[in-house]
Amino acid sequence: MQHTTRPESRTSLAVVERVETLLLDLPTIRPHQLSMATMNGQTLMLVRLYCSDGTVGVGEGTTIGGLAYGAESPEGMKLAVDTYFAPLLVGADANHVPAIMARLNKAIKDNRFAKCAIETALYDALGHRTGLPVSQLLGGRVRDSLPIAWTLASGDTAKDINEAERMLAQRRHNIFKLKIGRRAVADDVAHVAAIKKALGDRASVRVDVNMAWSELDAQHGLAGLVDAGCDLVEQPVASVDALARLKGRYPIAVMADESLTGPASAFALARMAGADVFAVKIEQSGGLLEALQVAAIADAAGIELYGGTMLEGAVGTMASAHAFATFRTLQWGTELFGPLLLTEEILAEPLQYRDFQLAVPTTPGLGMALDEDRVQHFRRDRKRTSAVGVAQPAATAH
Repeated sequence: MQHTTRPESRTSLAVVERVETLLLDLPTIRPHQLSMATMNGQTLMLVRLYCSDGTVGVGEGTTIGGLAYGAESPEGMKLAVDTYFAPLLVGADANHVPAIMARLNKAIKDNRFAKCAIETALYDALGHRTGLPVSQLLGGRVRDSLPIAWTLASGDTAKDINEAERMLAQRRHNIFKLKIGRRAVADDVAHVAAIKKALGDRASVRVDVNMAWSELDAQHGLAGLVDAGCDLVEQPVASVDALARLKGRYPIAVMADESLTGPASAFALARMAGADVFAVKIEQSGGLLEALQVAAIADAAGIELYGGTMLEGAVGTMASAHAFATFRTLQWGTELFGPLLLTEEILAEPLQYRDFQLAVPTTPGLGMALDEDRVQHFRRDRKRTSAVGVAQPAATAH
């Protein structure tokens, strides 16, 4: 009997040996006002998976305003990963990412943001093991860079205009999203109109209401936003039914965001023709593969796509970028500006923002390396230990 030689696998045997989580507290360049909270800093939950072949994968879990946005927080994610995820991960074959995620989904309900962090780390490690970028592991990219919107959220019209002008001059952003919903509808519309008038045709202006309006408020607001020259309104109301009733009523794109919590919600929203655009977020979807399913549902239904953010740091932003690079269509660009909102860098080499775009690396995994000294400096547990265990000298007058 003739024997054939089996081709050597590109991936080595690798099992997850250890799971590490840590919280990083990073300052922001300015207060970031949303309808439900004002952010004065950002907390990242980093997870690192150490595999038996020496590869290490990193993932990130991040939210907006702690628990103000949703049911998960960085602190809660860390606790969930340490307590429930880690025992299921240790000993698992790290090459079989979908199988691991299926096991986690069966054993752990919801916790979509934490699951996304784990899946990101698994794909990052697999990328290093195979020599492939995450975008190739997800099916292959169709673009090497992504248009990046910038959110104007100081709440001050003059400051927002000056900020937008700087971004245009630096060729960093020419798409601007305004956070509104904290003030009266007429005041919000006037704020948007003033900014659009100042920027003119040099930039696209959009708004995010974060579900703050009633349906009646939204009817008045959308009419005013059309007159102001606004291109798109994101999640003006909380109700999916109300969102569907608003869609098509005014000549402005209506985008779903908070209503999208994974493929099932995307299918339901598409079935009722409830939005013109889907804001796809990897964390909110429950992971990279789930985000790709949300995009595929939108594409099949003729709904346009936008790459959203949970104001992730560098790790979550790059994971999102790899996923969005695979989308067949991306009509409304992305808003992966989270790292630019932070005053501190935690990467050895910063992400490449230039000419209104973010470059998607072609190197293995996520294509980035953490600056370990910076990571250790911003660890919450290290800072607390330092504050408690070391007496600080009194300030000296000069």
